Amino acid sequence: MRAERRREPVRGLRPPARPDLTRRHVKMARATMGARRYRSHAVPLQIRAATLADVSDLAAWNAAMAWETEHKRLDPATLERGVRGVFEQPRRGFYLVAEHDGAAVGCLLVTYEWSDWRGGDFWWIQSVYVVPAARRAGAFRALYADVAQRAAAAGAVGLRLYVETENRRAQATYEGLGMQRCHYFMYEALPAAPAAQERTLR
Repeated sequence: MRAERRREPVRGLRPPARPDLTRRHVKMARATMGARRYRSHAVPLQIRAATLADVSDLAAWNAAMAWETEHKRLDPATLERGVRGVFEQPRRGFYLVAEHDGAAVGCLLVTYEWSDWRGGDFWWIQSVYVVPAARRAGAFRALYADVAQRAAAAGAVGLRLYVETENRRAQATYEGLGMQRCHYFMYEALPAAPAAQERTLR
Protein backbone atom coordinates (compact mmCIF):
# COMPACT_ATOMS: atom_id res chain seq x y z
CA MET A 1 0.00 0.00 0.00
CA ARG A 2 1.29 3.39 -0.91
CA ALA A 3 0.58 5.29 2.27
CA GLU A 4 1.79 8.76 3.05
CA ARG A 5 5.28 9.38 4.44
CA ARG A 6 7.93 12.05 4.34
CA ARG A 7 10.99 11.61 2.14
CA GLU A 8 13.93 13.79 1.33
CA PRO A 9 13.77 15.17 -2.21
CA VAL A 10 15.75 13.21 -4.79
CA ARG A 11 18.47 15.28 -6.39
CA GLY A 12 17.60 16.20 -9.94
CA LEU A 13 13.87 15.73 -9.47
CA ARG A 14 11.49 18.58 -8.99
CA PRO A 15 8.12 18.01 -7.35
CA PRO A 16 5.17 18.71 -9.63
CA ALA A 17 3.09 21.77 -9.03
CA ARG A 18 0.45 20.89 -6.48
CA PRO A 19 -3.03 20.79 -7.98
CA ASP A 20 -5.23 23.69 -6.95
CA LEU A 21 -7.76 21.31 -5.42
CA THR A 22 -5.14 19.77 -3.16
CA ARG A 23 -3.98 23.21 -2.00
CA ARG A 24 -7.55 24.24 -1.36
CA HIS A 25 -8.25 21.23 0.80
CA VAL A 26 -5.03 21.66 2.76
CA LYS A 27 -5.98 25.26 3.50
CA MET A 28 -9.52 24.25 4.47
CA ALA A 29 -8.23 21.54 6.78
CA ARG A 30 -5.82 23.95 8.46
CA ALA A 31 -8.55 26.52 8.89
CA THR A 32 -10.97 24.05 10.45
CA MET A 33 -8.41 22.27 12.60
CA GLY A 34 -6.44 25.30 13.66
CA ALA A 35 -2.71 25.42 14.30
CA ARG A 36 -2.84 22.33 16.51
CA ARG A 37 -3.77 18.84 15.45
CA TYR A 38 -7.29 17.49 15.65
CA ARG A 39 -8.31 16.50 19.18
CA SER A 40 -10.91 13.92 20.18
CA HIS A 41 -13.14 16.57 21.77
CA ALA A 42 -13.30 18.58 18.54
CA VAL A 43 -15.67 17.96 15.64
CA PRO A 44 -15.37 14.23 14.85
CA LEU A 45 -14.24 12.88 11.52
CA GLN A 46 -16.98 11.71 9.18
CA ILE A 47 -16.52 8.92 6.65
CA ARG A 48 -18.64 8.75 3.51
CA ALA A 49 -18.71 7.00 0.16
CA ALA A 50 -17.12 9.07 -2.58
CA THR A 51 -19.20 10.33 -5.50
CA LEU A 52 -18.45 11.54 -9.01
CA ALA A 53 -18.18 15.04 -7.56
CA ASP A 54 -15.00 13.87 -5.78
CA VAL A 55 -13.18 12.69 -8.93
CA SER A 56 -10.96 15.77 -9.27
CA ASP A 57 -9.97 15.63 -5.61
CA LEU A 58 -9.30 11.89 -5.71
CA ALA A 59 -7.11 12.30 -8.79
CA ALA A 60 -5.20 15.19 -7.22
CA TRP A 61 -4.61 13.21 -4.03
CA ASN A 62 -3.41 10.18 -5.98
CA ALA A 63 -0.94 12.36 -7.86
CA ALA A 64 0.31 13.87 -4.60
CA MET A 65 0.59 10.46 -2.95
CA ALA A 66 2.56 8.99 -5.87
CA TRP A 67 5.06 11.83 -5.68
CA GLU A 68 5.40 11.84 -1.89
CA THR A 69 5.87 8.09 -1.50
CA GLU A 70 7.60 7.02 -4.73
CA HIS A 71 8.65 10.24 -6.48
CA LYS A 72 6.57 9.27 -9.50
CA ARG A 73 4.69 11.67 -11.72
CA LEU A 74 1.39 10.24 -12.92
CA ASP A 75 -0.20 11.27 -16.18
CA PRO A 76 -3.21 13.45 -15.22
CA ALA A 77 -5.49 12.21 -18.01
CA THR A 78 -4.73 8.56 -17.32
CA LEU A 79 -5.16 9.10 -13.59
CA GLU A 80 -8.55 10.78 -13.94
CA ARG A 81 -9.69 8.04 -16.30
CA GLY A 82 -8.58 5.46 -13.75
CA VAL A 83 -10.48 7.14 -10.93
CA ARG A 84 -13.62 7.51 -13.03
CA GLY A 85 -13.40 3.86 -13.99
CA VAL A 86 -14.18 2.87 -10.41
CA PHE A 87 -17.47 4.77 -10.50
CA GLU A 88 -18.34 3.53 -13.99
CA GLN A 89 -18.02 -0.13 -12.97
CA PRO A 90 -18.76 -0.68 -9.26
CA ARG A 91 -17.44 -4.25 -9.49
CA ARG A 92 -13.98 -2.67 -9.50
CA GLY A 93 -14.39 -1.25 -6.00
CA PHE A 94 -15.23 2.01 -4.27
CA TYR A 95 -13.64 5.07 -2.68
CA LEU A 96 -14.23 6.42 0.80
CA VAL A 97 -13.62 10.03 1.83
CA ALA A 98 -12.83 11.36 5.31
CA GLU A 99 -14.25 14.77 6.21
CA HIS A 100 -13.64 17.11 9.12
CA ASP A 101 -16.17 19.86 9.69
CA GLY A 102 -17.24 19.72 6.05
CA ALA A 103 -13.73 19.70 4.57
CA ALA A 104 -12.51 16.59 2.77
CA VAL A 105 -9.16 15.58 4.30
CA GLY A 106 -8.40 12.09 3.00
CA CYS A 107 -9.45 9.03 1.04
CA LEU A 108 -8.81 5.40 0.25
CA LEU A 109 -9.80 2.92 -2.45
CA VAL A 110 -11.14 -0.60 -1.87
CA THR A 111 -10.83 -3.25 -4.61
CA TYR A 112 -11.84 -6.91 -4.58
CA GLU A 113 -9.89 -10.15 -5.00
CA TRP A 114 -11.81 -13.44 -5.19
CA SER A 115 -10.30 -16.28 -3.14
CA ASP A 116 -11.22 -19.76 -4.32
CA TRP A 117 -9.63 -21.19 -1.19
CA ARG A 118 -12.03 -19.30 1.03
CA GLY A 119 -14.98 -18.88 -1.31
CA GLY A 120 -15.15 -15.13 -0.79
CA ASP A 121 -13.59 -11.76 -1.52
CA PHE A 122 -10.55 -10.20 0.07
CA TRP A 123 -10.92 -6.44 0.23
CA TRP A 124 -7.73 -4.63 -0.76
CA ILE A 125 -7.10 -1.17 0.70
CA GLN A 126 -5.27 1.05 -1.77
CA SER A 127 -4.62 4.67 -2.75
CA VAL A 128 -4.59 5.99 0.81
CA TYR A 129 -3.99 9.71 1.15
CA VAL A 130 -4.49 12.21 3.97
CA VAL A 131 -3.77 15.92 3.50
CA PRO A 132 -0.70 17.06 5.48
CA ALA A 133 -2.65 19.22 7.94
CA ALA A 134 -4.80 16.26 8.98
CA ARG A 135 -2.11 13.61 9.38
CA ARG A 136 -1.47 11.80 12.66
CA ALA A 137 -4.98 12.84 13.72
CA GLY A 138 -6.90 9.60 13.21
CA ALA A 139 -8.11 10.03 9.63
CA PHE A 140 -6.76 6.71 8.39
CA ARG A 141 -7.89 4.93 11.54
CA ALA A 142 -11.43 6.20 10.92
CA LEU A 143 -11.29 5.17 7.26
CA TYR A 144 -9.97 1.73 8.19
CA ALA A 145 -12.69 1.21 10.81
CA ASP A 146 -15.35 2.07 8.25
CA VAL A 147 -13.87 -0.36 5.72
CA ALA A 148 -13.70 -3.12 8.33
CA GLN A 149 -17.36 -2.59 9.23
CA ARG A 150 -18.45 -2.63 5.58
CA ALA A 151 -16.34 -5.71 4.87
CA ALA A 152 -17.84 -7.64 7.77
CA ALA A 153 -21.36 -6.73 6.66
CA ALA A 154 -20.59 -7.85 3.09
CA GLY A 155 -19.09 -11.17 4.18
CA ALA A 156 -15.55 -10.41 3.00
CA VAL A 157 -12.99 -13.03 4.03
CA GLY A 158 -10.35 -10.48 5.03
CA LEU A 159 -8.61 -7.17 4.45
CA ARG A 160 -5.30 -6.82 2.67
CA LEU A 161 -2.98 -4.06 1.55
CA TYR A 162 0.56 -3.61 0.30
CA VAL A 163 3.15 -1.14 1.49
CA GLU A 164 6.64 -0.09 0.45
CA THR A 165 9.29 -2.08 2.28
CA GLU A 166 10.97 1.14 3.47
CA ASN A 167 7.78 2.78 4.77
CA ARG A 168 8.23 1.88 8.44
CA ARG A 169 5.76 4.45 9.70
CA ALA A 170 2.93 3.05 7.59
CA GLN A 171 3.83 -0.51 8.60
CA ALA A 172 3.64 0.45 12.27
CA THR A 173 0.26 2.08 11.66
CA TYR A 174 -1.18 -1.06 10.08
CA GLU A 175 0.21 -3.32 12.78
CA GLY A 176 -1.27 -0.98 15.39
CA LEU A 177 -4.68 -1.59 13.82
CA GLY A 178 -4.26 -5.35 14.20
CA MET A 179 -3.03 -6.23 10.71
CA GLN A 180 -0.22 -8.77 10.37
CA ARG A 181 2.57 -9.08 7.85
CA CYS A 182 1.92 -11.82 5.27
CA HIS A 183 4.46 -14.45 4.26
CA TYR A 184 4.06 -13.69 0.55
CA PHE A 185 6.24 -11.66 -1.82
CA MET A 186 4.57 -9.63 -4.56
CA TYR A 187 5.63 -10.08 -8.18
CA GLU A 188 4.39 -8.35 -11.31
CA ALA A 189 4.80 -8.43 -15.08
CA LEU A 190 3.85 -5.28 -16.96
CA PRO A 191 3.31 -4.78 -20.70
CA ALA A 192 6.00 -2.87 -22.53
CA ALA A 193 5.36 0.86 -22.22
CA PRO A 194 6.34 3.64 -24.63
CA ALA A 195 9.70 5.18 -23.74
CA ALA A 196 8.18 8.46 -22.54
CA GLN A 197 5.73 6.67 -20.24
CA GLU A 198 8.44 4.38 -18.92
CA ARG A 199 10.55 7.39 -17.91
CA THR A 200 7.54 8.88 -16.12
CA LEU A 201 6.85 5.77 -14.05
CA ARG A 202 10.42 5.02 -13.00
